[in-house]
Amino acid sequence: MQVYKIKINKHTGTDFREVRKKAFGLYTEIAHSTKRRPYVRSVYFEKEKIFLDLFWSHLFEKKNRRDRMRRVRYFGCAIELIQKTRLKPTTKPNPNKKSETFYRFYGITMDGEMFCVQIKEDKNTQQKFLVSVFPTDELV
Repeated sequence: MQVYKIKINKHTGTDFREVRKKAFGLYTEIAHSTKRRPYVRSVYFEKEKIFLDLFWSHLFEKKNRRDRMRRVRYFGCAIELIQKTRLKPTTKPNPNKKSETFYRFYGITMDGEMFCVQIKEDKNTQQKFLVSVFPTDELV
């Protein structure tokens, strides 16, 4: 497994509202730079768009507030990883829907904390979506 070293730190804060405000601020900054759906371009996927709106709906499906905070802290790191990594991700077809593929990119913060960014690709439309970001303990 290849790991990309991130040059920024994760979002900090003591409660979910504080951390969400920082992460959502970055999201709105990206959203204001686009006319329609917010996206970032990925170097690995040859400058294709990775749409970001699915991340927020997936995040708020989580009932556990601590889990939400744990995930949203890495949103800025995920954006940098998507934009800059050229490292090969792990690929897995969606067992529930054959027309989707999941890509997992691994990164490490400047503090040495590993995290995973999961991107979903719809094979029919060739669109890619940021689904999830979460810390991981897998060995490098």
